[in-house]
Amino acid sequence: MGDQMNDAMRFRLALAHREPDRVPIHDSPWPTTVARWREEGLPPATSPAAYFGYSMVGVTADLSPRVPSAIVRDEGEYRITRTSYGQLRRQKRDLTSTPEIEDWPVRNRNDWEAIRPRLDPTADRIDWPHVRATYAAARRAGKFVTFHAHIGYAQFLEYVRNDELLMLLVTDPGWVHDMFATHARLVIGLSQLVWEGGIRYDAAFLACDLGYRNATLFSPDTYRALQFPHDRDVFDAFHARGVPVILHSDGCVKALIPHFLDAGFDCLQPLEAKAGMDLVALKREYGSRLAYMGGIDARAMAHPDPAVIEAEIRTKFEAAMPGGGYIYHSDHSVPHNVSFAQYRRTMELVRRYGTYRA
Repeated sequence: MGDQMNDAMRFRLALAHREPDRVPIHDSPWPTTVARWREEGLPPATSPAAYFGYSMVGVTADLSPRVPSAIVRDEGEYRITRTSYGQLRRQKRDLTSTPEIEDWPVRNRNDWEAIRPRLDPTADRIDWPHVRATYAAARRAGKFVTFHAHIGYAQFLEYVRNDELLMLLVTDPGWVHDMFATHARLVIGLSQLVWEGGIRYDAAFLACDLGYRNATLFSPDTYRALQFPHDRDVFDAFHARGVPVILHSDGCVKALIPHFLDAGFDCLQPLEAKAGMDLVALKREYGSRLAYMGGIDARAMAHPDPAVIEAEIRTKFEAAMPGGGYIYHSDHSVPHNVSFAQYRRTMELVRRYGTYRA
């Protein structure tokens, strides 16, 4: 059966807590990392996904209020752009810096009331030729297809300044519920339209960064009161189609895992080791209640001693693989201090230690 297994089958089995022939593989190198790798041997016409055999392909729709986007100023190394959310952001041209936000579209309730009517789930938000071509190519290649979307608190950092949004959680929870509910309806509606259009994706990949390095952005009680009901609505909509949910949440989100589980998610990604998201400890605590995607410390990939990354992969794979439920990914993304040779060795180790014995 192993010779006949493709990437989609491996992913599905892992998420169902069954053992495939080997651990599914996916990853997210930075654009500057890819540029470095091209100088060091990655063929110019070949993507890292094709070269290393990544398993997952995503389709999506436009979740923004569709404000006309434009380059507002060009400052050489930096570029200032107006996004489709109406946000004004300053960022390095190579996209390696965290963007500096100069202006936000929502500064008061009236701003939100003006934007909300622009967030209906209509079919013209879907780039059908691109989505259908992506889906057809992924199916031909045996890839695992996901519907991608941002949800919850992190999505609204596109609209509201971070410190102001944090304050709104306390001072105006009714408004927060309205924003989160509006966006949840948008995600549910668009994912349904994509599904009805014949794009039968295998899973939802939903992103909401909720952690700093050492703790969550806000308390679990606040998550439970304000975001949980809307996450549960979104997760339930995917589960009604028989589709599992992978939740991407950067940082230290250990305190939120019980609530994520109650909301109904199936898999947590990327398990940032540098934020204390210890894959071995998580598997020990949650076992088969949770599937795990990531957890391999990218700092170990860049270490000059190759034994460091080998120990990282060997020990974590030994803990996470039994019974299925594990998918390889770096613990966030692959930075440009990882050479092409170091990453090739990482992938060799992933395949060596990630094989299930018959």
